[in-house]
Amino acid sequence: MKILTLNVHGWAEEDQLKKISQLAHFINTQQFDIISMQEVNQSIQETALSPEELQTYTATQADVTIKKDNYAHVLLQQLTETYYWTWIPTHIGFRIYDEGLAILSRTPIHRSFGEYVSHMRDYSNYRTRKIVGIETTVQGKSTPTWFVNGHFNWWDDQQEPFKGQWDLTESKLAPYMDQPLYLMGDFNNVAEIRGEGYDYMMEHGWNDLYATAKQKDDGATVVKAIAGWADNEQPLRIDYIFANHAVQAQSSKVVLNGVHGPIVSDHYGVAVEI
Repeated sequence: MKILTLNVHGWAEEDQLKKISQLAHFINTQQFDIISMQEVNQSIQETALSPEELQTYTATQADVTIKKDNYAHVLLQQLTETYYWTWIPTHIGFRIYDEGLAILSRTPIHRSFGEYVSHMRDYSNYRTRKIVGIETTVQGKSTPTWFVNGHFNWWDDQQEPFKGQWDLTESKLAPYMDQPLYLMGDFNNVAEIRGEGYDYMMEHGWNDLYATAKQKDDGATVVKAIAGWADNEQPLRIDYIFANHAVQAQSSKVVLNGVHGPIVSDHYGVAVEI
C-alpha cells in the first residue's frame, strides 16, 4: 500500500497549471493507493461543476458545491487511473478561495465523514479547522480501513492552539478507532521540538510511520520561510502519516522536493509504502 500526503498550496503557486501537470505525472508514475491533500482551493466566484462531471466524487457534506477550478478536480483530469475522491471546505483562503481538504482513493469509497476539530466555526477565519475521512478497502487488503486528512494550527496559536484541536480530533475519531486508521496531513508542529505538539501526539499512542520505517530520510517537508513559518531558516518535519495500530512501513520518503519528483508546492510531500 502506497500513501502520499501533500499540502498543495492550491492556486497560490507560480506556474500553477504546470505544477499540477507535474504532480499528475508523478502520481501516474507512482500509482499511490491513497492521496491526502491540504490547501485544496477553489475560487469562491467560480461556477459549479455538473453532476456528470462528478461521477467518482463522494459528497461528505451535503451542502458543498464543487467548482470548476477545484484543485483536486483539475488534477484528476490528468490522472491516467480512476480515483474516487471527496473534498470539504474548511475556511476562506487568501481572501478569494474556499480552502479545503481532499482525499483521493484508487478503490471505491464506502463511507466518509467530516468534522470540525477547532472550537471556532467562523468560515472567514483561517483558524477554523476540520478533518475529513474515508473508509475504503485498498487493493490487496481484506480489511476496510479509514484514512483521515487534517490541517492543524500551531502549538502556540493564541485563539486556537494545537492542543485543543488535537483533543477534539481524538474525540471525533473515537467511533472509528476499532478499525485500522491512518491519520495524515500538515500538523504545523515540529517533530524535533520537545514538549509541544509532536510529543503530545506521541503520548497518546499514535504510531509515526516515519519513526518506525525500515528506510527513511531526514523527513523534512518545509525547508524555507513560508506562510505560518515566516522566520524559518531550517528544515522542519511537520507533515506526517500516523497509524492507530502497530505497523512498520517499508519506507518513508520525502518527495516532490526536486530530488524525488519536482517541487510543486511550498511544502514537500511524504510518501509511505507499507
